[in-house]
This record gives sequence, structure tokens and C-alpha cells, in this order.
Amino acid sequence: MATSAVLAFWGLAVLLIVVPGPDWAFTLGATLGGRPVLAAVGGLVAGYAVLTAVVAAGIGALVAGSSAALTTLALAGSGYLAWQGVTLLRRPPEFAGVARTAATSRQTVLRGVGVSGLNPKALLLFLALLPQFTAPQGGWPQPVQLATLGCLFTLTCAAFYTLLGTVARTVLTTHPSAARAIGRLSGTAMLVLGLFLVTERLTGR
Repeated sequence: MATSAVLAFWGLAVLLIVVPGPDWAFTLGATLGGRPVLAAVGGLVAGYAVLTAVVAAGIGALVAGSSAALTTLALAGSGYLAWQGVTLLRRPPEFAGVARTAATSRQTVLRGVGVSGLNPKALLLFLALLPQFTAPQGGWPQPVQLATLGCLFTLTCAAFYTLLGTVARTVLTTHPSAARAIGRLSGTAMLVLGLFLVTERLTGR
């Protein structure tokens, strides 16, 4: 597997990760709501790990070849983002300092899996873009190449969102009004993005 291909993919991955989107909104909303940073990030990472396994196993190619399957997944993901945004707007985060219960942590992980695993842009990356950085005639089997690139993306996500959540919690815990404002902004971003992606898919643009 060519080092240049790995670096090119990693550069693209970093750009996609650092640009604010659903993962940003979820991480900020969850951590400012008093939930553990690692629970929120763990959910996101688990979702991307599932996508990596699906693509490496060859299922991703079958899904990518079916417009109906892609449309269904995109609509499900967009709807889920919109629903998460509405939930966050209805209950703006009030920083609680520590996780409230173990059940809350589990719920945070599961929501994170949904946000990343059904993120339409992530689906595009894993199903359409990731295979383009592999070499069918390379020294490694293609499933191994796909798994390697998927793991690289997932680990980069883990590092970045852990840092983001930790910094946000440290800086904003002393500014409750700012935390609430960012929570509302995060919810609005998820709702608007979800509705935009639904409209985009239904209108075929």
C-alpha cells in the first residue's frame, strides 16, 4: 500500500473532521450536558468502526452499487440528525459537572453510534471515496487496505473529538450562559443540516 495514498487519504480525513458538522454538534452538546467526553467520543468511534467493518467486508460495495440502498441510508441518517437537533433544542445543556448515571453514559454512546454511523457525509466517504485510495494490485489485500484507512480515519476522529470535548468542557464550565448558547447552536446546526440533506436527497440535487 503506497504511503502517498495513505497520506492523501489522511489529509482528506483531517479536513473533513475539523470542519464543523454533526460530530462537532453532538460532541459539544453531549459534553456540555454533563456527559463524559469519552462516552460521546466512544459512540462516534464505534459508529465509524462499524462502517469500517462493513466496507472492509465488501458489503459497502454492494450498498454503493444500489441507488435505493444509498437513498434509504441517506434519508435515515438525515432524519436522525434532524431528530437529534430537535432533542438538543428542547433540552439545552445545563452543565452538570459529571455524568449523571451509567444509563446516561450508555445512551450517549448509542446516540454517538447513530450520529456517526448514519452521517450521510461519512457514508459518502466510506462507501464512495475510501475505495479510491486503495490499490487493487498492491501488496496488501484490498480488504486490509480498506480496514487500514478506515481505522486511520477512526483514530483521527477519536483524537480530535476527545480534544474538542475536553477543551469545550474546561473553557465553558465557568460560563453557563455560553454553554447554553453553544448547546442551542449545536442543536440548530444538526436540525438544519438534517433537513437540508433530506431536501437535497428528495429533490435529487
